[in-house]
Amino acid sequence: MIRYLRYLFIAVLAICLIVLALANSQTITLHLLPDAVKEVVVGYLPIPMQVDVPLYVAIFAGIAIGVLVGFVWEWFREMKHRSVASKRTREAQSLAREVVRLKEEKNEGKDDVLALLDDAPRKAG
Repeated sequence: MIRYLRYLFIAVLAICLIVLALANSQTITLHLLPDAVKEVVVGYLPIPMQVDVPLYVAIFAGIAIGVLVGFVWEWFREMKHRSVASKRTREAQSLAREVVRLKEEKNEGKDDVLALLDDAPRKAG
């Protein structure tokens, strides 16, 4: 059921984006630099200073850049949480190895059956 709702949402979103693109197909000119700055650097940069694109391309590019900036921002914001989680994972693995080593030392020289019974979890109560 959830899968069909997801497909329905994607279909409605695709239709909305197509309608938006068809309604905004007129051409606009995007300038790389303002006119005052362009006059100063026009001879130094070998790239075109303006480009003509359909309006929907500018809209979709703006949305895509915004989403990308949001993802990068969140990745940097959550970096400290990932660092703490990996540190705690390493500590837990180290402590688990230490528990195994201590159990082996404790059960050294004992009967194998008794060592297994010592390792068995105990019921509370």
